[in-house]
Amino acid sequence: MRIRILSLIILLTSLLAFALPVKADGVYYFEEPQLVVNIYWNSDGTESIDYLYSFNNNPSSGAIELVDVGLPNSNYVLNSIYADVDGKAAKITTGDYLGSGPGISADLRPNSIQPGKSGKVHVFIGIVERVLYEDTDNNTYASADFKPSTFGSEYVYGTTDLTVIYHFPPGVQPEEPKWHAAPSGFPSEPQAGFDKDDRIIYTWRNASASPSAEYLFGASFPKKYVPAETIVKQSTFEKIFVTLGISTTILAPCGFTLLCVGGIIGIGVLSAKGANQRKLKYLPPKISIEGHGIKRGLTAVEAAILMEQPVDKIMTMILFSSIKKNAAEVVTRDPLEIKSIDPQPEDLHTYEKEFLAAFQADAKSRRQALQDVMINLVKSVSEKMKGFSRRETSDYYKSIMTRAWEQVEAANTPEVKSLKFDEVMEWTMLDRDFNDRTRDVFRTQPVFLPMWWGRFDPVFRSGPSATASLPSGGTPSISMPKLPGANFAASIATGVQTFSGKVIGNITDFTSGITNKTNPVPVTTYASRSGGSGRSIGGGGGGHCACACACAGCACACAGGGR
Repeated sequence: MRIRILSLIILLTSLLAFALPVKADGVYYFEEPQLVVNIYWNSDGTESIDYLYSFNNNPSSGAIELVDVGLPNSNYVLNSIYADVDGKAAKITTGDYLGSGPGISADLRPNSIQPGKSGKVHVFIGIVERVLYEDTDNNTYASADFKPSTFGSEYVYGTTDLTVIYHFPPGVQPEEPKWHAAPSGFPSEPQAGFDKDDRIIYTWRNASASPSAEYLFGASFPKKYVPAETIVKQSTFEKIFVTLGISTTILAPCGFTLLCVGGIIGIGVLSAKGANQRKLKYLPPKISIEGHGIKRGLTAVEAAILMEQPVDKIMTMILFSSIKKNAAEVVTRDPLEIKSIDPQPEDLHTYEKEFLAAFQADAKSRRQALQDVMINLVKSVSEKMKGFSRRETSDYYKSIMTRAWEQVEAANTPEVKSLKFDEVMEWTMLDRDFNDRTRDVFRTQPVFLPMWWGRFDPVFRSGPSATASLPSGGTPSISMPKLPGANFAASIATGVQTFSGKVIGNITDFTSGITNKTNPVPVTTYASRSGGSGRSIGGGGGGHCACACACAGCACACAGGGR
């Protein structure tokens, strides 16, 4: 038995040895499962860089004692650099750095990451100067390019969950930054948002990036937010080289001009597609930052904003809520004219008051007034969502919608079903298939219309209608009009269509007018830019630099790192 157990142990050990990548003893060989890089473009024109590495050291590797980090240039302040490993301070040295170009080493000893062990290394570079260049596409903008530090492929294996976050200078507005072309493997457009200091941020993430590949990130922002003297300007000589696609630092060719032009056109097509998709997304970046927990107490209209329902449906929801509160009445359907009813009820929401006021304006001003209603509503929901999770909150209100439909569908008589639908109608409208589902639910049954229906349908209000006796709890039955279910569903659908076709016009254009104020599309610029932060490459196994691209906004120089 002992012999069998020993044989099994030997077999398993052998299989494990074949399964794991190995290197000669003493040579670095590790995984980098995650890297998060925060780049702060500061109001004084300097750059701060914060690296958080995760390392899994291979059992056959030597202990990880030194971590090389390449820097954008030589204009850094050494005593602004700090490092630690698992919270224990590490020494910063320059003499041990093995990469080409400027860089430092974080000496982890005596807390080195031992073979077979894992650890987190944090490196913060507080001050790097001369990292901003004049944007050659717009001389009122500063170009900020950056490449994260990498490691040579002889040292690192596997993939890296890489996140790069740009923090723009304080005061930069959401609509002002411009993102450059995204690196391969990353989304074509960064995720916009706000950090804890209310600075605009752009976030790029690739969950399966290469830890030895060079990725260039870039963006531009107005120069007015940094001192003019901190912007590096190109000489005429440099501009010529950039135009020709040649790096001014290492004078290596960018490639054929045709390739650059083709790349620019391809990027433009992808960017235009992304911009069109964003036109219907009117939530501001701040609301996309995940907090924790559910924000309860939102109205159905506010929940529709959170779910980014189409604006014509949201307008219809506001109309129904105003009518149900006896605050408004539809005078004509085509063209849609709405009359406020005095005195106004006290429980009207701000968006209902603004909505009714918009319809008192002339037709020319009404469209803009309705856009303002939506803009104010989006901003209000954004404020209410501070600190709460958008995903969890959306799921919560979707569950309310689901239960509302279940209550309607569970009713066993047309009378009760009609009453229940009246009670929960605003929540069922959160369903993106609301029209079809309403038609299906009432396909074979009549709908007993609520008391407020006449204020919505002027034709029904003025003409005769079929009536029936409708029970209302323990009170005597009341006479209520009724419609075939299909006609009822069609009437509601017509109400939505009236908004899209007669009031707000083209949905995309109308929503785009809202988006421009609440969630501006990050503008992509493709003109050449020099320098940026392109020398921020810490890896490369001692100088395998291959970056010499000055086309499509990515002029850069390279520095190699070692370990």
